[in-house]
Amino acid sequence: MSAEDRSIACAVTWRHDWAPHLFSFRTVRPDGIAFAPGQFVRIGLPGADGLVVWRAYSIASPATADHLEFYSIVVPDGPFTRPLSRCRVGDAIRVDPTVYGFLRTDRFDGGRHLWLLATGTGIAPFRSMLADPALRRRYEDIVLVHSVRRPAELAYRAEIEAMTGPLEGRARLHYVPTLTAAVDDEAPPSRGRITTLIGDGRLERSVGLDLSKEDSRLMVCGNPSMIREVRALLGERGMTPVRRETPGQYITENFW
Repeated sequence: MSAEDRSIACAVTWRHDWAPHLFSFRTVRPDGIAFAPGQFVRIGLPGADGLVVWRAYSIASPATADHLEFYSIVVPDGPFTRPLSRCRVGDAIRVDPTVYGFLRTDRFDGGRHLWLLATGTGIAPFRSMLADPALRRRYEDIVLVHSVRRPAELAYRAEIEAMTGPLEGRARLHYVPTLTAAVDDEAPPSRGRITTLIGDGRLERSVGLDLSKEDSRLMVCGNPSMIREVRALLGERGMTPVRRETPGQYITENFW
């Protein structure tokens, strides 16, 4: 059965624009769809030729929510994101209920501290994870790092800041927003790319934790160049990716 045959028309029920090129939206959640925080589905829109065009989107909503939430960038003249950005409450998009993805914490063995490293819209799966009670019970500390160019692009910032400190359960949440572009207005405490903060030790100092093979488990979601550089930095510390056959310390997912 093709994605189009099994897909479901889901109404858009909510929308929020963070910046001219960034927005979140929710749809009705199809009956029977189940996912683990960190996974993604494909959503579809009619293309210029009338055929449905599909793109993978991480689910940003909690696994227990009665809706599906997604976070999207608008690519100028993008054949998918530009039409998607024109969707409003009441419009319908196609959702393929098949769930995909291996960005799941149940693939880790051990670890006391969970590091979630995101650039741009890569924060979407981590927002879903932060709502997972099992995750909060499993780790002593959760560090969420979100790297963007400008403050307006720090989607979900107020919500995440309200969760910092001890979470219900066990884990303490540390939030590290960081900017890569020079700005004159209010800025978060860190400046620089994620790889720079790891390389010069500022990330570890900012939260008072060490990135170690023994205690740290990392999930990295964002642009491919960042992921390549992070993999190299972690390799210098003796860390390896999680494989089907062998345990490791980190999992990565490109958002394009």
